[in-house]
Order: sequence, then C-alpha cells, then structure tokens
Amino acid sequence: MDGADGMGGTDGFSLSWSALRAAVAGLADEDFARPSGCAGWLVRDLVCHLVIDAQDVLITLATPAATAPTRDAATYWTVTHTPPTGEDPLDALTVRLAAAYEDPALLRFHLDDVGAAAGRAARLADPAARVGTQGEVLTAGDYLSAYVLEWTLHHLDLIAHLPDAPPPPPEPLAEARALLERGTGEPFPAALSDTDVLLLATGRRLPTPGERSALGALAARLPFVFG
Repeated sequence: MDGADGMGGTDGFSLSWSALRAAVAGLADEDFARPSGCAGWLVRDLVCHLVIDAQDVLITLATPAATAPTRDAATYWTVTHTPPTGEDPLDALTVRLAAAYEDPALLRFHLDDVGAAAGRAARLADPAARVGTQGEVLTAGDYLSAYVLEWTLHHLDLIAHLPDAPPPPPEPLAEARALLERGTGEPFPAALSDTDVLLLATGRRLPTPGERSALGALAARLPFVFG
C-alpha cells in the first residue's frame, strides 16, 4: 500500500508536515507558553517533540531493510486505550529539552532546520523501498503515510488553545481519519467531521450528548490511543 484513501504516502506526508511547520512558524513567542492539546505539555513541549519526530523520520529513511514488511501505514501505530499522562520518562525529557531552549526563536529555528531536511528526505524517498524502525519493517511509502496521522493529530494539538491559528488542510484530515479507522477497525459515523472524529476517537475531547448517541456502542470503547 502507498498511502490511504487514494493519497500517496509522500504527498500526504508533505502536505500535512508543511502545514504543521507553517503553523508553528506563525506562532507568536508568547504562544509557546500556552497549553497544547497534549496532556501535561505546553506548546513549546509539543514543538520540541516535533523536532524529535523529524529526527526519527530522517533516521528511519536512512535505515534500509532487506526483509519483508511487517507493518503497513494503518498498523504502524500501536493502539491502546490508555491516554498518556505526561509522566513517561521520554515525555518528561521532552519537557526538559523544551525548557532548555529558553528563547522560542531557537526552538522555532531548530524545527524549521530539521523539519525541512525531513521534508526533503521524504520527497526523495522511493515509496517502494523498505525501511526499518522500532524492530519493524515498512515500505517508505507506508511509513510516510503513517505519519500523516501523527502530524495531523499534533496540528490539532498545537491549535487546541490558539483559535486564530490555521487548522490542518482537509486532505490530511481525511487521510488521518481513514488511517485511524483502519488502525482501529472501527468506522465512525459519516455525520461526524474528520476533525471531530480525530478528537473524539483519541480522547482529545469528550463527545456531546448528540455525538455520544451517534457513536452508539463505540462511545464506550473510546479513547483509542496511538503510540
């Protein structure tokens, strides 16, 4: 497979990643101290996490694998029902790293620098090439497509308390929803928007009474946590 719902992995990755980086670039310095949609993280912590994610992308695309794929775009993420608390050692390290930047301009610059490199590497990658990460093997196309879900969810996290910031484009929202539905094996009601499905399914907000009714028995199974 190369991507989800008709969009190639490289195209979906590039669009979602470019939109997320542009949203970060447009933040005012004071916005970095605001809360994000990730439990226990400020916006600066989330942006620091994006730097680490970009490094992971570069490492993975430079790690060829010779064996058959063990995961695809939809099964790359491990799905649980336990939301993060922010107390995981790596989460705590991210917070300390983010605080060490002090000046938001430095953090913004680092994301732009490493993020641009990850974007170029994605565009140059052969979608059929096999890469290894976390003990698994995927095609580069599937790996990049899986990250559309990561970028889109974190774009929503970034703007959770920034109502004037630009939202994710509609194409990555639709692709992220398709990946979420494939990864969980649960189709969500068509009446719910892509944004609402992503927020509700991952526990980023609670359903309204009307949404809970539309979700039916599925409401009791929420949240689905991708890690």
